Order: sequence, then structure tokens, then C-alpha cells
Amino acid sequence: MAMKYHVIYDGNCNLCVNLVQLLESFDQGESFVYTPMQDEHIINSLSVTSCDCEKGMILIDTDTNQRWQGSDAAEEIARILPSGSWFVNIYQGLPFAKDTGDRLYAMIRDNRYKLFGERLHTYRSKYGVQQLKIDN
Repeated sequence: MAMKYHVIYDGNCNLCVNLVQLLESFDQGESFVYTPMQDEHIINSLSVTSCDCEKGMILIDTDTNQRWQGSDAAEEIARILPSGSWFVNIYQGLPFAKDTGDRLYAMIRDNRYKLFGERLHTYRSKYGVQQLKIDN
């Protein structure tokens, strides 16, 4: 399967970077390409604004330009991974789980540097857009 999804994440957030690195280890660049929200040139080319980035990570389907934001993006990423749909369907079927998950995501998003720390340097994925341009 060729890369189809673009993940925009906070490259200065320790939690965000650790989750991107975990996703990289599972996916190995097959389905996802990654861009830190700090890379304004690339996010602008995707019609993503800094205000959009303040609302959390963004997932973009590069074929259809469909977008997911925040906890919806996290759920869609999980759905795309092998056996992920099963987990997401169960999670969304539990009473109050979706609302609780959305609130928890927003709380973590708004306090991520306090809770998990801020990196000294922006993390850039080896499966990032810049790397794809070099390889192709």
C-alpha cells in the first residue's frame, strides 16, 4: 500500500513525538507521512493554518483531502492500522467513551508541555515530506 495519509503533529511535544515514533515503527512509511506543525511552509501548502494546529493533530487523506482533527484523527489513525477498526469500534460503542476521550484529548492537548515537556529541537520524521522529496 502506498502512502495515503498525512499526519501533522507537534514536533516540539514529547508525547506527540513519542506517539509519532511509535506509529513510524508500526507503519514504516507505508501509509503515513509526517510533518511537524512547526513546518509552516508545508502546512501552508496543505491549507492548514496555525489556528488549525492549535486544535490538535491533523490527519489528511491525500487522495480525497478528507481531514480529521484531534481525537478524531487519533481514532482514524488507529482504524487504519491492522486490527485497529476492531478496537475503535468497541471504544466508540462504549457509553460515554467518545465524549470522555474527546475531553481527555483536549485536556492533554492544552497542557501537553506541562505534563510531558517540550523538546529543545523540533522532531522531523524520517518518513516526512522533506525525506520523500529527497528520495524521489
